[in-house]
Amino acid sequence: MWRSFARLLTQFDRNKLESAIALRNAFGVLVPLAIGVAIGMPLGGVAVASGALQVAYSDGHDPYSQRGQRMLTATLLCALAVVVGGLTGRVQALAGLAVVLWGFAAGFAVTLGADAESLGVISLVTLIIYAAQALTIERALNSGLLALLGGLVQTALSIALWPLGRHEPERRALSELYSELSQSALAALKSQEAPPSTAEVTRAQDALRRLGRDHGNESQRLWALLNQAERIRLSLLTLGRLRNRLARQTEQPVDLQIVTHFLQHCANLLDMIASTVVTHKTLSSGPPALRELQQLSEQYRSLEKTSDSAFPTAVRRTMRRQLDAVAGQLRAAFSIATNQQLSDEQTSPAEMVPSWRSRARENLAKLQANLSLQSPAFRHAVRLAATLASGEMMAHLIYARRTYWLPMTIALVLKPEFTVTFSRGLLRIAGTLAGLVLSTALFRFLHPVTGMEVILIGLFVFLVRWIGPANYGIFAINVSALVVLLVAFTGVSPTEAILTRGIMTTLGGITALAAYAAWPTWEAMRSWEILAKMLDAYREYFRGVTARPGVSDSVLQRELDAVRIEARRRRSQLEASIDRLRMEPVANEQDILRLNTMLASSHRFINATMALEGAHEKALWPQSGAAEKFAQDVDKTLELLSAALRGARVSLRQFADLREDHHALVSSLGAEQRTLLAEETDRITNSLNTLREQIVAWREQNLRGPIATPEAQPV
Repeated sequence: MWRSFARLLTQFDRNKLESAIALRNAFGVLVPLAIGVAIGMPLGGVAVASGALQVAYSDGHDPYSQRGQRMLTATLLCALAVVVGGLTGRVQALAGLAVVLWGFAAGFAVTLGADAESLGVISLVTLIIYAAQALTIERALNSGLLALLGGLVQTALSIALWPLGRHEPERRALSELYSELSQSALAALKSQEAPPSTAEVTRAQDALRRLGRDHGNESQRLWALLNQAERIRLSLLTLGRLRNRLARQTEQPVDLQIVTHFLQHCANLLDMIASTVVTHKTLSSGPPALRELQQLSEQYRSLEKTSDSAFPTAVRRTMRRQLDAVAGQLRAAFSIATNQQLSDEQTSPAEMVPSWRSRARENLAKLQANLSLQSPAFRHAVRLAATLASGEMMAHLIYARRTYWLPMTIALVLKPEFTVTFSRGLLRIAGTLAGLVLSTALFRFLHPVTGMEVILIGLFVFLVRWIGPANYGIFAINVSALVVLLVAFTGVSPTEAILTRGIMTTLGGITALAAYAAWPTWEAMRSWEILAKMLDAYREYFRGVTARPGVSDSVLQRELDAVRIEARRRRSQLEASIDRLRMEPVANEQDILRLNTMLASSHRFINATMALEGAHEKALWPQSGAAEKFAQDVDKTLELLSAALRGARVSLRQFADLREDHHALVSSLGAEQRTLLAEETDRITNSLNTLREQIVAWREQNLRGPIATPEAQPV
């Protein structure tokens, strides 16, 4: 645990280095300062620059509409926080109450997602700063307007290229997805691992979500590319699993050679599509590569005709049809990417972007569902509000200027999770002290005048937004130097600012860590429920795969897409939960091991189910009594496993005999159906029987009594 925690503290994530974002954010802060100095209103320039700096933390590389909406929301919240803080600052009790209530709302906002959490913290910090000022009504309103102006400037800079490259962020996400699919086409598939390209397809889905109500040709083209990528991902997974079977069973190396060459050409084509999506240039090597795919498929068809027994004929027919399916999907994707055609079917489901009323109802339902001390979000909100109240009282007892840095540090450090809170707390304290040493050196040796201060502020904003996201300690170093420069810019002695910030940040960090230690929310209390929710999502997905009709149905396909996305989201949540659990001091090594083994078993189930969905049209789920019985018992098994994880008294007698169901299913299949379905349903049976044994063992050790154990069923 301590080694994992140490790695987290020293982790430097190069993927978060965004020089373009940092440059425009620095420009958005630098320009108001320079204009303020030029017109003889430096304090006004600082107010505008402060608003721009706060809103800069909401900037990103996501789609322009989503980014612009988030930054405008941050702008309005920060301007409101300035006015509320300035007006309540004249009455100490009223200011403290405003901070506590706003802190509770900001803490509870984690229920609504990462963006809501970030907006809550940004606006809370702004409120804390201005609640320490005693402003008149006129000055509070003027300060709010200046902060509003700064936020609008920063937002305008972020979305300035929207008219020139309206869909560039979405195209970039799609390009990354196709590039990852290219790599996964050649990678060896392992059933104990998560399905390939999970993170990339999730990012692309999120990027295109805002296009749901845009029915222009370009938006429809991007949706069609995403839909084809989903199909290709599933089909490649099925093809990879068939190739693994060939490698184990075939005595003819020519089969593997053709399939391997086919996958290599698939990888090349996927790379071409990834390049075309972002460069808008069609590579001349694309059509020859498509013809080569067709030739390899025909070459494999000739092998099918020379098979000398029923089994190789069925295997080769299944493989050839899967090759044809992948080749057809790649042809469609290449045509769409090169602006030759759009998908015939409606590509963007309207429900992807619900109306504001639907979103409001959904968010209200989430908040109501979490109004309980059993909810981590509610516990965090209460803990944050109480700690901020303590921080405000400590700050007023100290009775020095800028003691607001103490509650501000609490707001920045205290998070719902142990790992994030303690890593941020330690890095915040250490980084602040290092940054203050850097500030001391700057003022000691450079003696910056006004012009140089403006340049240094711009430089440190750039560093905060460029290198800061890669490591929170580096962020704290640069932001501390930046704050001292901004305070000094207003005429305050740098020495006073450095000393006060060092003391207040240390006290605030220690207070936040002590508050979490006194009333923690341990991941171990949540992980099993997250696992149960993942199995619920898997149950819905399996139900959708086995309910597909033999003819194409766009409505049912969209429903299947939705449950697949939900299953993917739940799996990502469980993986993140296990990562957090590893770094908690109270974590039980046996629990971590059990969760990992259960996750591995669930990977076998989801890979097999995705292979069933990705199979060619001749290998859809059969409509027979044996197939229906198997599907119903799989559904019941997943339901019982989720109930057991939630503490229900579940007897092993309630579980169906999946092995016997599988035997009946295989006996009812024809030769070609048996090739794919028999193996994938066998893996489903194995994985669920293994999960049953693992969850039963966990129940016996952790809950009130052992489950009655009749004669064991075969795995």
